[in-house]
Amino acid sequence: MSIDAVITWVDGADPVHRQKLDAWLAQTGRARTPAAERTRFNDAGEVDWCIRSILRFAPWFRTIHIVVDAQTPAIIERLRDSEYAERFNIVDHRDVFRGFEQYLPTFNSRSIITMLWRIEGLAENFVYFNDDMFLLRDVKPEDFFRDGKVVQRGYWRKQAGHGWLAKAASWIKRKRGVAETRVGNLESQQMSARLVGYDDRYYRHYHNPYPMRRSTLEAFFAEHPELLEKNASYRLRSGDQFKTEVVASHLELLHGHAIVDNRLHVIQLKPSEQLPMRVRRKLHKADSDPNAAFVCVQSLEMAPESVQEEILLWLDRRIGT
Repeated sequence: MSIDAVITWVDGADPVHRQKLDAWLAQTGRARTPAAERTRFNDAGEVDWCIRSILRFAPWFRTIHIVVDAQTPAIIERLRDSEYAERFNIVDHRDVFRGFEQYLPTFNSRSIITMLWRIEGLAENFVYFNDDMFLLRDVKPEDFFRDGKVVQRGYWRKQAGHGWLAKAASWIKRKRGVAETRVGNLESQQMSARLVGYDDRYYRHYHNPYPMRRSTLEAFFAEHPELLEKNASYRLRSGDQFKTEVVASHLELLHGHAIVDNRLHVIQLKPSEQLPMRVRRKLHKADSDPNAAFVCVQSLEMAPESVQEEILLWLDRRIGT
């Protein structure tokens, strides 16, 4: 079967992008909350390793779609005359937001992911990568789609309370700006499950590449167009948003179109928060565990320079230059 890769990327250091964000904040009178901090959109070259890892470890992807805001990663120019050049498709936000241009510009990955299934020419089966997700070993199509089903990685958990008390606590947290750079990840996963009909439990997903089927999302949003528009309308990440990739997986689980398989797993690095010794332990685990197939490196540019250098050298060794 044909399988595409989809990567979302932005270069927040681009003066044009910064001007867009600053102009929108000024126009709307919004304060620069943590969700709008420039560091959220910084680029430390992660997309290079994302793309290189796909080309090395998953050359079977048909097309690699890179979703951007009037930008192009430098690596695409470097590969222009290579054998890989025709494998790439640069997709602008205006293309996936066609018919919803009133919600552009957007600075919100959750809004953008809501629209990925609308990429023109997208394969029925596709795998979504955030630009800080990289492959670490050879993977096969069957690691994402098998026997006509979508492979899921994660585990079931009970839904936490979502009555008035939980909503009040979430509102207070947002008002105080607590953890707003990762607005309600678990809460949004639970909300996403409830949208599909899972009121007492949810499938908590690991932060690794997400396999999805275009027709599943197309059918869901055809039935619920108001959810599509509302979720896409937020210019900055909000605790009121669901996660489209989680909605997609719960739809597959609900209809028996999913396979749970956790043999391959992800190494998650948060070098700006984790002590250097812990980062090194995780790198060692990734090297020693043959089933460590993915790594996610969050906010690399905010880590101490020595830690950044150590991680970059490790990525060059594992993925190649």
